[in-house]
Amino acid sequence: MLPEWLNEPLPFAKLLGLELVTVTADRVEALLKVREELCTRPAVLHGGAVMALADTLGAIATVANLAEGATTTTIESKTNFLAAIPLGDTAKAECTPVHRGRTTMVWQTRITRGDGRLAALVMQTQLVIPATR
Repeated sequence: MLPEWLNEPLPFAKLLGLELVTVTADRVEALLKVREELCTRPAVLHGGAVMALADTLGAIATVANLAEGATTTTIESKTNFLAAIPLGDTAKAECTPVHRGRTTMVWQTRITRGDGRLAALVMQTQLVIPATR
């Protein structure tokens, strides 16, 4: 069962403009409209915004798999940037599990452009922090 707080946008995800499409224990999908305040020069999605998108999805995916009362934090993330996403386009992100363990979870997030081209591939490790008694 997903935590109730996932029904409301996370503050940083709201700032980014992230739109959650799917949240299950096996997949998290989201869309992010590339707008000027998220761009670098030339007018393409900033790498930090790409990483923030993936990090947010990996955290949500981990939370969807945690025992009640447990929390998580990112302990490692690696991003391969493969293609720019231009201003006005929409980034589509899909996060799936690589490993769901007792102490860590590893997630892969594929971020594509509106034309379907792979723009970034992110691997991240989330620490599972057990509930305190």
